[in-house]
Amino acid sequence: MIYLQLLWSFFQIGLFSIGGGYATMPLIQHQVVELHPWLTMTQFSDIITISQMTPGPIAINSATFVGIQVAGIPGALVATVGCVLPSCCIVTALAYVYYRFKGLAMVQGILFGLRPAVVAMIASSGVSLLLLAFYGQSLLPADPLRPDWIAVGLFAAAFFVLRRFKADPIWVMAGAGAAGVLLYSVL
Repeated sequence: MIYLQLLWSFFQIGLFSIGGGYATMPLIQHQVVELHPWLTMTQFSDIITISQMTPGPIAINSATFVGIQVAGIPGALVATVGCVLPSCCIVTALAYVYYRFKGLAMVQGILFGLRPAVVAMIASSGVSLLLLAFYGQSLLPADPLRPDWIAVGLFAAAFFVLRRFKADPIWVMAGAGAAGVLLYSVL
């Protein structure tokens, strides 16, 4: 039964993953944290972090990691197939339609209309993860004046380095991880 639930959950995620990996985060969160309490929000955040750091698309990596967490290797295979299957079918159909009708104003209008929705989905998941990093398990902090100041400082430093110096994100993540180990073990 768990395999069917994993397949159906990740099939839905794959089916409605418009906008790429970051846009899937709220869908994955809804399925694996809220609808099926397979993971806590902290575990979900950890899986998203690991999925971001490993090679490959974030949605597929997340499906694989959630599947392993929930039902071992068979669960990982089922969740990954569920995530990929709708995309393969949809991309094949859309490629045919796009190449055939790409000059039509309606097609251009649809693409133009999808952009704001994708940005909203990415912003929603980003804000959720930011609040989780700053305030811990609760997404609605009891005391908004008491965030985790180490997390706030690491975020600010990483954001500054990424924007100002256009540093390689891998080095920024490695540096933030090392600084986190050092700061959380000392303080």
